[in-house]
Amino acid sequence: MTSHIRFDSAANALVLLDQRKLPLREEFLACSTSEDVIRAIRTMAVRGAPAIGVAAAWGCFMAANELRDCADWQNELQKRYAEIGAARPTAVNLAWAVNRMAEIANSPAQRPPLAELHSEAARIQTEDIEICKAIGANGAPLIQDGDTVLTHCNAGSLATAGYGTALGVIRAAAAEGKKIKVIADETRPLLQGARLTAWELHKEGIPVAIACDNACALLLGKGMVNLIITGADRIAANGDTANKIGTCGAAIIASHFRIPFYIAAPLSTIDLKAETGAEIPVEERSQEEVLEFAGARIAPEGVRALNFAFDITPAPLISGIVTEAAILRPPYEAAIRKAMRQAAHG
Repeated sequence: MTSHIRFDSAANALVLLDQRKLPLREEFLACSTSEDVIRAIRTMAVRGAPAIGVAAAWGCFMAANELRDCADWQNELQKRYAEIGAARPTAVNLAWAVNRMAEIANSPAQRPPLAELHSEAARIQTEDIEICKAIGANGAPLIQDGDTVLTHCNAGSLATAGYGTALGVIRAAAAEGKKIKVIADETRPLLQGARLTAWELHKEGIPVAIACDNACALLLGKGMVNLIITGADRIAANGDTANKIGTCGAAIIASHFRIPFYIAAPLSTIDLKAETGAEIPVEERSQEEVLEFAGARIAPEGVRALNFAFDITPAPLISGIVTEAAILRPPYEAAIRKAMRQAAHG
């Protein structure tokens, strides 16, 4: 797959595969300013917690370059970094990446340390690919030959710098020669499963079928699913997990039918400041995403919509959290803190 996120140094632009156009058209969007990057994140031209973090890192470099001749560049850059960090509220990788870039920018230099910021953004992008491959390797043993895996939303290459988290586990299992099938929830209202997950897997020759979101209970009840794997946008210190709306419902159904339910995410998605899922902010997006489809209204005029982009899956419903370090198991609070300590000293 052609890199869907890359920095073009010659054009001084962040080039993104516009995920709003998939699967019908593969169009690239050139973000020439940090404001363009913010807009791309807000409008979901780029989406997925790790991918948002990578885009934000490049946006931070671009902002520093834009403000390089400003007399008060440190204060102005701090304001711009705050704008980038607020582009979307739920995915913690966004703030994580901005904070990494800010640590370098907060130097006593007379001008922004552009070379160091460029190197750090490139490092964040490269690290993400390696982390996803490690997640895939750690999670592959969870999938047996002949299994059918259900996934919700898109946690593949498009949602990361490359390879993917939940789809990284699936890719790694397929690379081992396991004959597996995937059911992708359509994931209303923006259809990330039908448009993006199915597009990725079909390109790679991994058998995939699309199911409407409401089919989950029927599929699990019929024994058509062996396990569920999804990504995550933020994980609280106790293991409660924020992911695309509908994830919690799938986890509840999986618990009822005794089907394993796994989360796959890098350690950077864990937010130790959020003790439980109740402290994770849940983004509410435009009503039009629900009330319209392909530009045409599908609901009566005057009717409003509730469009929460995420929900919180309680830790007791999660069989394990697949990270680059290991598969974390309950009790999650102890497992998470141990993994984070080891990563910090690692």
